[in-house]
Amino acid sequence: MAGGARAEIQPAAASSSSSSSAPFPSAGRRGRRRPDILTILRTLVCLDSSNPDTGRGRSKLSSNKVTHGFHLVEGRSGHDMEDYHVAEYKYENDHELGLFAIYDGHLGDTVSSFLKANLFNNILKEPLFWTNPQEAIKNAYSSTNKYILENSKQLGPGGSTAVTAIIVDGTDLWVANIGDSRAVICERGSAIQVTVDHEPHTADERKRIEKQGGFVSTFPGDVPRVNGQLAVARAFGDQSLKAHLSSEPDFKHVAINSSIEFAILASDGLWKVIKNQEAVDLVKSVKDPQTAAKRLTSEALARMSKDDISCIVIRFRC
Repeated sequence: MAGGARAEIQPAAASSSSSSSAPFPSAGRRGRRRPDILTILRTLVCLDSSNPDTGRGRSKLSSNKVTHGFHLVEGRSGHDMEDYHVAEYKYENDHELGLFAIYDGHLGDTVSSFLKANLFNNILKEPLFWTNPQEAIKNAYSSTNKYILENSKQLGPGGSTAVTAIIVDGTDLWVANIGDSRAVICERGSAIQVTVDHEPHTADERKRIEKQGGFVSTFPGDVPRVNGQLAVARAFGDQSLKAHLSSEPDFKHVAINSSIEFAILASDGLWKVIKNQEAVDLVKSVKDPQTAAKRLTSEALARMSKDDISCIVIRFRC
């Protein structure tokens, strides 16, 4: 993340709508080596559907079918790719779950990599998941962040934003986020943002930060930052700012019906240069979600986004 990144004022370490009633009826990331020119060309024309930076998939068991596509592009900010994603399906407790996430790291990729490997597992292990998903997700975000902070010597000083989406049987969508990675749904052609951008200058976030002893800087020519460093008010990790950051997510439950056409999850590298409705309009006629995700990342690049750009498009078929 560029605008959302920590201001590098010191060197980075070298280490590596909810309910309490039951809502559901009973029933490796790529390496650091840069790709060669042939791989780049194949990815750009979507010939290599197995490339870890682009791909597609579909649900297999739910009567309401779900298809998805993703496309990730390394930014032009002079650092290695720090974004990770999840896009997969699991069968748990007689339900098919679609698990989707964008993790946008800063000051390195160790925290975002850890989230990719662990956050969904922690959510699904929560005893409350099948009766109170919101509380389960909140608990898992908190316990995961606690582990990251307690193991900062191994995981490093950096952090990550997150947007996670869990689709249950193709009928229920549970979205949570911290930071500025965003989810938008298309309902009858209109873009609806279902996440909250946790920016330090907003009234509630500033009040919380200052109450906890921190401050929000607003230097000319720069974005507002927590303690002059981080451009988001909520994140995983960031050991040096832990007293002033929150890892509590905002939530949204969406009942998927025939009016809900698709969802877009993306890092701020896309949302800095493309408005919500513009994104929806760009891909609402594109039936293949992988092609749609590639179109959005390509448009962000054309608009000179310099940050890492990660995008998942999820289409619903009721």
